[in-house]
Amino acid sequence: MAKKLYVGNLSYDMSDSDLQTLFEQFGQVQSVQIIMDRDTGRSKGFGFVEMSSNSDADRAIAELNGRELDGRALNVNEARPKTERSFGGGGGGGGRRNNRW
Repeated sequence: MAKKLYVGNLSYDMSDSDLQTLFEQFGQVQSVQIIMDRDTGRSKGFGFVEMSSNSDADRAIAELNGRELDGRALNVNEARPKTERSFGGGGGGGGRRNNRW
């Protein structure tokens, strides 16, 4: 079964193919995606790698988490499921303060 990994603190110059090459030394890579900023087209410094097997993914985490690459200590762990973001509700705002507007 495949396991998706989060890879953070990447160099802004790293490409998808660079990231794939880095992880291929630990097993078969199914997919790689570096997250890009919509407005600038520049890397946001993190991405996701999907490994074919759990054991390969666990080995990649053990070997790469904390390893320095391009002057940055990588943050590699199992990706958490995307959660729904809420943009409404809460707050209040306005109203009276000390009986004055």
